[in-house]
Amino acid sequence: MSEELAPETPETAEAEPIKQRKNGLYPGISDELAENMKSGWADTELHGLEPIAQASYTAARRAALSARFPGERLVVPAGNLKTRSNDTEYAFRASTEYAYLTGDLTQDGVLVLEPTGSGHEATLYLLPRSNRENGEFWLDGQGELWVGRRNSLTEAEQLLGIPAKDVRELPAALAEATGPVRNVRGHDAGIEAALTDKVTAERDEELRVFLSEARLVKDAFEIAELQRACDATARGFEDVVKVLDKAEATSERYIEGTFFLRARVDGNDIGYGSICAAGPHATTLHWVRNDGAVRAGELLLLDAGVETTELYTADVTRTLPINGTFSPLQRKIYDAVYEAQEAGIAAVKPGAAFRDFHDAAQRVLAQKLVEWGLLGDLSVEKVLELGLQRRWTLHGTGHMLGMDVHDCAVARTESYVDGTLEPGVCLTVEPGLYFQADDLTVPEEYRGIGVRIEDDILVTEDGNRNLSAALPRRAEEVEAWMARLKG
Repeated sequence: MSEELAPETPETAEAEPIKQRKNGLYPGISDELAENMKSGWADTELHGLEPIAQASYTAARRAALSARFPGERLVVPAGNLKTRSNDTEYAFRASTEYAYLTGDLTQDGVLVLEPTGSGHEATLYLLPRSNRENGEFWLDGQGELWVGRRNSLTEAEQLLGIPAKDVRELPAALAEATGPVRNVRGHDAGIEAALTDKVTAERDEELRVFLSEARLVKDAFEIAELQRACDATARGFEDVVKVLDKAEATSERYIEGTFFLRARVDGNDIGYGSICAAGPHATTLHWVRNDGAVRAGELLLLDAGVETTELYTADVTRTLPINGTFSPLQRKIYDAVYEAQEAGIAAVKPGAAFRDFHDAAQRVLAQKLVEWGLLGDLSVEKVLELGLQRRWTLHGTGHMLGMDVHDCAVARTESYVDGTLEPGVCLTVEPGLYFQADDLTVPEEYRGIGVRIEDDILVTEDGNRNLSAALPRRAEEVEAWMARLKG
């Protein structure tokens, strides 16, 4: 990685000279070189651009936001780069709220809705093309010569359908603004500093909660993206099965890397840290170290999802016999989880309570645990009343899914877990049984076995649709699928 230049913040790029990196190999820039770099560049402005596919959807989302907060200035930042170490940054991922309302995925952007007599006027504040007169494009660490071309403000307007201005002018404008303001916090410290005396935590949280609840019901664009994410994820699971022999020769990281390759080729990234849990690691719910051994005769719990280029993620889990065949005990536990998932999926339908699918799956698992003698002589009803099954089921049976893997996370309880399902809601159904390696309350042969099966379920007008149905779930189908892929 080249290291000649120092990064410069957008706020200071115009006002101050571009700084050189300390210990760079060039001591300075001659006047002749500076002048030479100003000219001789072709005009690359793009013309006649068509709006992005979701432009009409983002406009409708902004209209709903405008109607909820009349007469108030609304500020929604994309966020800034975050330092990984010294002068290297993490890959940028736009804030969910910003991407949902604009379709733009670039760093430092800010959507501002200015109140008008009839609603709001939206403006996108973005970084413009790098300045060639002052050398920003080749001297600034975020200049286009270093990190790549970005759209001009005019191009952004054509693509996104929103008037665009230079974001470097925004903090000063916000500092002078009057009237009620709400801001989505936690993404842009500079914007928050400019608004520090104009906002309250309570009012800002109301904005964040509204935007979270707005995503509970997906529109047609979002549903198509979630299907794309699930389809790509299915291909990623197939990729993993084909290289299990290589994972056995190395570690869980071979599985992690294999799925990541699919995510980057077919989408933007993984939607969350992949759980590639082999053997007893499958009993750790969020095992993301992925540095353990992969051994024939044990199970692999793979929980992973591709995030599309528009930032919608799948969230799918399959528990696979590493050698391709379940042992009798593994099959017994797997079938119990499958039966629980079937009950959970059947409970997902319009008009049902959100909790119904969880209750249905937990009841099946409690019945199995009682049948297996793990809860003494207690009845299933008593087990559920006391929650005793949770020693081995551990987690809730599902959650909302969308741009975040745990989507709509700050929605009000009455709108989410105490709410009612309706067409367009997308959620996961993911029961599991986990017998810890050190759990002395279960027979020794159970210890170290963890099973979870998870699918992404869309509520439809007449029931539901399994978006991740391309991946088999029945034990015998899983075995046949693995055999076919392994050749």
